[in-house]
Amino acid sequence: MKKKQKGKRGLVSVLLIVLVLIGSFFTGGEVDSGFLRDLGLPPQTIRTIKNLQKALRGSRGTYQVQKTSPYYILQEDPPHFTEEDFVKKADWQRFTPLDSLNRVGVADALIGPDSKPTERRGDISWVYPTGWKQKKYPFVDGEALYNRCHLIGHQLTGEDANWLNLMTGTRSFNKNGMLPFENLVAIYIRETGNQVRYRVSPVFQGDELVARGVYMEGASIEDHGKALSFRVYVPNKEPGVEIDYQTGRNWKAGGK
Repeated sequence: MKKKQKGKRGLVSVLLIVLVLIGSFFTGGEVDSGFLRDLGLPPQTIRTIKNLQKALRGSRGTYQVQKTSPYYILQEDPPHFTEEDFVKKADWQRFTPLDSLNRVGVADALIGPDSKPTERRGDISWVYPTGWKQKKYPFVDGEALYNRCHLIGHQLTGEDANWLNLMTGTRSFNKNGMLPFENLVAIYIRETGNQVRYRVSPVFQGDELVARGVYMEGASIEDHGKALSFRVYVPNKEPGVEIDYQTGRNWKAGGK
């Protein structure tokens, strides 16, 4: 009986996450904390959902009622997974070897409860992905323009200083573009105990050293993507900053 109730609670959580996403993208409204408590969700889950909603809106309230935003573009086509991708099996992750320019490639994974990291995130400051020309701006969150961005987030598989999994990305790209979807996957897995097929594909133009963005794809395995399914493009940019993607050099918009 308890297992059945837990399953129902997990389903309610997933449906609620969908409502939060819809509210964030198309209305800008918030789901009341009291409403979340009335559903019987634990305090930690409520805090996580509220944080997810805040992240989706953007730290400066820049997410508008439109298909494009300063941080990501929602794609209308579903994730490009095959039937074989939905076969349930043990969790795994796979990274593409660095290319001739030392650039990262596609990161693939089947993520579930067993993928959850067992240790705190380690030091990654000694990894220098291509195009790493760090510079600080007072108007950027944390001032530093660039983050060492995980293709597959640490909270999903525990990856740390893996050169095949770290790319040069702006603060907004990392925090406001990729993180909300990583949180969404983490919440779904934690609340249901199910698996998610996950893929992140960086997009480089020519021989540029900094990716123009990434495609993020995710789909719940057990129900062939009915509970969770997304394919998004996250542009690698920062409001107020211009970037030379060929080298990683950057300057304040309007002057060099």
